[in-house]
Amino acid sequence: MSVIATIENEQLKKDVANFAIGDTVKVHTRVVEGDKERIQIYSGIVIGRKGTGINANFTVRRVSYGEGVERVFPTHSPRIAKIEVERKGAVRRAKLNYLRDRKGKSATTVKEKNDRA
Repeated sequence: MSVIATIENEQLKKDVANFAIGDTVKVHTRVVEGDKERIQIYSGIVIGRKGTGINANFTVRRVSYGEGVERVFPTHSPRIAKIEVERKGAVRRAKLNYLRDRKGKSATTVKEKNDRA
């Protein structure tokens, strides 16, 4: 294994939540303000994932005060405390860019996945 791959493997998180595109998630991020640190929660729909390994990231979209807000999070960032999956979404696309054109409730909801086991 090369030196770069060894360093990247050390930086990978072991406890990454299992989530997919279309899931509604709560991302707990660590925010540093001065000498204080607190946890801030950002919840929304995962509209895309990109990259592999240490370069993996995902985009979360939500509508805040009538305005669509998207935020990209690096999956293995130390700033992310944890990722909670609120509900699973049943989607047939790898990128949910069509949600950007929608208004109201249809912009914030995706059909829920029902597991038959």
